[in-house]
Amino acid sequence: MERLAFRNFRMVDFAGDDFGSLIVEGGRIVKVMGGVGKRPEADITIDGKNLPKTAVLMPAFTDLHAHFREPGFPQKETLESASLSAVAGGFVTAVCMANTDPVMDLAEKTSALKARSDSLGLLDLYPVMSLTRGMEGRELSGIRDLRPGGKGERQFRSVLMLSEDGKDVLDEGIFLAAMAEAKRLGLPVSCHCDAGDTEADAVSRAIELGCKAGCHVHIAHVSTKESLKVIRRAKGSKYVDLGFLLTCEVTPHHLGATVEDAVRMGEESFGRVNPPLATEEDRRAVEEALLDGTVDAIATDHAPHSRTDKISGAPGFTGFDAAFAVCLTRLADMGLSRLSALMSANPARILGLHDRGRLAEDLRADLVIVDTDARWTVDPARFKSKGKCTPFEGRELRGKVLMTVNRGRIVYQGGSDA
Repeated sequence: MERLAFRNFRMVDFAGDDFGSLIVEGGRIVKVMGGVGKRPEADITIDGKNLPKTAVLMPAFTDLHAHFREPGFPQKETLESASLSAVAGGFVTAVCMANTDPVMDLAEKTSALKARSDSLGLLDLYPVMSLTRGMEGRELSGIRDLRPGGKGERQFRSVLMLSEDGKDVLDEGIFLAAMAEAKRLGLPVSCHCDAGDTEADAVSRAIELGCKAGCHVHIAHVSTKESLKVIRRAKGSKYVDLGFLLTCEVTPHHLGATVEDAVRMGEESFGRVNPPLATEEDRRAVEEALLDGTVDAIATDHAPHSRTDKISGAPGFTGFDAAFAVCLTRLADMGLSRLSALMSANPARILGLHDRGRLAEDLRADLVIVDTDARWTVDPARFKSKGKCTPFEGRELRGKVLMTVNRGRIVYQGGSDA
């Protein structure tokens, strides 16, 4: 069994920031050693002294919100291209949304897609199951057939989150029934809150119904100061005592871009995204909510499209490749430990994955090496994703992923110009 050592590294996770070495064997972290200069025995050694002085070893990132476009939309993305894009961005765990063709509304579909992803060996993918059949809002999807434990355990464990994506569920009775199933299963319901009402009103509705069901509501891609006020108020309310759990995420593009970028790109074409890029005031509110703890996680909402799709007004940006750099550039004063919490430990916790997100013994060896001082200019032509649309094109960012490790296996290694 091959033994891999990371020696002489600054090692950062949500709980610590220190120098030392880390040993990996059998896909897990078997030893963490403090101090510089120790020579752990290993078959392969990666020495931080051979990398830029600003190289840092961190837990690999977990993405709560991505669109892999498979099955059904190979012109936008494939499982292979999305996976390559993810690991190039430092992500080795991701959930992919259910708005595929056919819709991911049965456990057989989600487990089959996960099996295909597992065979690639690049990352740990968990397909989201829709709340209703065909995402049509008329009857529940196959969530009633999910059974933790026993014969159905394998299919159940391929699903860690439920969501109707951008449609939400307009029928309140069906929405509550779906939330009741989510409570039974112990799964979060990702509510996108970008259909119909204003975002803040939709957030309030999701929270109200989640309180009634006593389930875990996760608010996706929060983008406005009004929505953040609603979430902040709800997190401090009495509802937390009724079995209700509320978490939320923001995206790198709502942290780092505004409506002015959308206008520059074309509001109805290349600059279109759901929810729309907002004002600078909203962007600052997002930043403040990350700093004060209102926001639990950063998620990419990786949503690639072909150029033809974007010209026709398809909403969404490519998110994986530049996510870390956008966040580090905007949140440089926050500290790497807090950023690691937002991109690694907290998303893993929301998904119920307690074997990753930290640099600790006996956890999965899901790791990323980043250069925190590398400056680079965003060139979408170099993205691993088939989607090339980003509001950060041409922008100089700080922070580059140098290497990504999935269960002790190197799945991405960037060059000096990567």
